[in-house]
Amino acid sequence: MSDTNINVVNIIKEVFDNNQPSDIHIGSGKCVSIRVNGEMALTESSILDEASIWNFVSKKLTEEEIIQFKKNGSIDFALVLGDLRFRANAYKTLKGTFCALRIIPMHIPDFKVLGIPNTVIELCSEKSGLILVTGPTGSGKSTTLAMIVDQINQRYPHTVITIEDPIEFLHKDKRSIISQRQIGQHVPDFATGLRASLREDPDVILLGELRDLETISLALTAAETGHLVLATLHTSSAPSTISRIIDVFPAGQQDQVRTQVAEALNAVVSQRLIRDPKGESRNGAFEIMINNNPIANLIRENKLFQINSVIQTNAALGMITMDASIAKLKAEGKA
Repeated sequence: MSDTNINVVNIIKEVFDNNQPSDIHIGSGKCVSIRVNGEMALTESSILDEASIWNFVSKKLTEEEIIQFKKNGSIDFALVLGDLRFRANAYKTLKGTFCALRIIPMHIPDFKVLGIPNTVIELCSEKSGLILVTGPTGSGKSTTLAMIVDQINQRYPHTVITIEDPIEFLHKDKRSIISQRQIGQHVPDFATGLRASLREDPDVILLGELRDLETISLALTAAETGHLVLATLHTSSAPSTISRIIDVFPAGQQDQVRTQVAEALNAVVSQRLIRDPKGESRNGAFEIMINNNPIANLIRENKLFQINSVIQTNAALGMITMDASIAKLKAEGKA
């Protein structure tokens, strides 16, 4: 039964407390649905009406964001409900306003607890270059990047600038000075924010996502000119990541870009979350490619299909293929 006086905040808190989901979905005319260990499920919450959902969403947006939502039909934003933080996307549908909420931990987790390999965390010691964390939506890319930034923050007196959409993990200054900027609030887009950051004396630049040619081009330039650039892409492996970066450029520029990538790229970390045999949790599987001379040569020569062979023969450097990582989880009873 619909109730126009539904308190959406209380329902979200109750659903989280009872189920500990990774994602919560609310929509006009529907019960709340959740994702737990990668699987979607309906809850037995009250059916939410349009007025209640719009009342909830509009109170979390600025006037400028409301205008953007009405114009574009969707909006990304971050919100805090008590001791819960979310990355959210509100969007219009045929049936009314819907909202997808991704849980963000209030504190950066311990990488050892999450099983992130030391090789990934030790990338924080790089002084310049490009480090890419890739994988499908919901695979934990933002968490991995936050852990790398946290290790930089603990170890080095650096200036770190993050450009995110929206800001997810909140960093407090430790040994580093960290400035976090959000698309739409502090900068209009990634390219503009990145271009500006190069004049702000950064040692490290974190980009929430490499979305377009201009941002990718600027990121490569920044990595080549002495900055450490951390970013994400929605790709599934090191070869597909490198191919995505190169293919975004016009054909006439791709040979030059291959040389840039070969020189600027430090590492590609591709990750997936794999359900355990009982379906009670998910564990991270990681493909790790560290750029060395053989891989750099393959990039220059456009022989990306041979990269997996180099990864397989360089386990001593901390490299591992996705297949080997999943096999390791299975041998440990985690997949």
